[in-house]
Amino acid sequence: MASINFSSQFGVTTILIIITLLTPITTYTSPQPWNILSHNDFAGKLTTASSSIDAAATDFGHVTKIFPSAVLNPSSVEDITDLVKLSYNSQSSFTLAARGHGHSHRGQASARDGVVVNMRSMVNRDRGSIKVSRTGLYADVDAGCLWIEVLNKTLELGLTPVSWTDYLYLTVGGTLSNGGFSGQTFRYGPQITNVQELDVITGKGEIATCSKDMNSDLFFAALGGLGQFGIITRARIKLDVAPKRAKWFRFLYIDFSEFTRDQERLISETDGVDFLEGSVMLDHGPPDNWRSTYYPPSDHLRIVSMVKRHRVIYCLEVVKYYDETSQYTVNEEMEELSESLNYVKGFMYEKDVTYIDFLNRVRTGELSLKSKGQWDVPHPWLNLFVPKSQISKFDHGVFKGIVLRNNITSGPVLVYPMNRNKWDDRMSAAIPEEDVFYAVGFLRSADFDNWEAYDRENMEILKFCEDANMKAIQYLPYHSSQEGWVRHFGPRWNVFVERKDKYDPKMILSPGQNIFQ
Repeated sequence: MASINFSSQFGVTTILIIITLLTPITTYTSPQPWNILSHNDFAGKLTTASSSIDAAATDFGHVTKIFPSAVLNPSSVEDITDLVKLSYNSQSSFTLAARGHGHSHRGQASARDGVVVNMRSMVNRDRGSIKVSRTGLYADVDAGCLWIEVLNKTLELGLTPVSWTDYLYLTVGGTLSNGGFSGQTFRYGPQITNVQELDVITGKGEIATCSKDMNSDLFFAALGGLGQFGIITRARIKLDVAPKRAKWFRFLYIDFSEFTRDQERLISETDGVDFLEGSVMLDHGPPDNWRSTYYPPSDHLRIVSMVKRHRVIYCLEVVKYYDETSQYTVNEEMEELSESLNYVKGFMYEKDVTYIDFLNRVRTGELSLKSKGQWDVPHPWLNLFVPKSQISKFDHGVFKGIVLRNNITSGPVLVYPMNRNKWDDRMSAAIPEEDVFYAVGFLRSADFDNWEAYDRENMEILKFCEDANMKAIQYLPYHSSQEGWVRHFGPRWNVFVERKDKYDPKMILSPGQNIFQ
């Protein structure tokens, strides 16, 4: 008897042909996405239309094109569990990836020759994808909802989540699978530590409700788990009373040590500002960036002159929330704060805006770039967590070294500290060991014919960090090999592998992360 094993180029189907002199040919074909389109459970929901395939193959990064074989547009959680079970119970499984608003950078939400699950298709405003409990101070949210939708819904009752990302047009499931942080994180923790409960579909097609006290291992695994252990379908988000307005300040610095010293002091105060970020302004490009048009036009020449004179300057950005009853007190507090900071005198800027206008500040820049055709371009981003002890070395070697020398950066460069004790080591997200570490983000926009130059700079920065033994860790990570992932998770890698074996033993979920081959 001769046995021939053919693996198709799609990696989904394996056909085993057994030829024998005594028996006829027997053929086994595993359930293929394109062969189950007429299945009653998926009729009208699983598609191979070229427009859907092409949309699912592209993400915000625009540096990859990874084609699935099909796209599932579920109308219920059961649609997803049925498809996961079908793959899990098949002799030859096919991979699946949950996709929210497509804001990954390297195809992390892709499934080459598998199925991409469009989580946005389950958002149904009539059915109530966001349910707010005013007495319990929480919101139950479908994972495909955008954070801007959550904000608008909770504000109707005078409530708000407390932890955000800078950009609100991201899905809840997407940010919770990564971490979700911004300038509030030093005080309130990342978004993953502000979750009370999850519904998760594991790689076995089992759905579980989990929390710190119920199915806790799955709860902690899924939060920051990069989609490796399950597909989040619902999250219970902690809420607080929403403020009405925001005092929004920016201070410019020429001395990096003064800049970081002020930042670190402010994040150590228990009753200080509500938001803190920092950014780098380099001797190429305008003083503003796509996140906001903040500085008054009359000061642009002054700022540009200072940037050209010093080559690199720094901006400290702080916000204090308030309402009508606390306005006077906040004014006094912010005046005292500004007097205590070591910025360049005469370079303080202030705005007073509504709470929602501050949180949604990136949207204005996005719409402006879209109107000019400059939004859907390559975004070869690099996000790092750098230990506090290494940040001065990073400034000297990267901001004042690699970046200035290459002179190609276009887009915001962020650098600001966070407190490690606001994170939770039981969760999957990898962070440095030091008590304070810095988020550093190179949020670049490129052209389709030059994005590789930015990518080479990213690799140069990563090599600098490695050679200097900085122990920097990527956020929204991309590693081309499993060895890179082992270094990424360090001593926590074994726990990550154990959880994968437990919740997704056939390695069906999130193949685009390239963690498990």
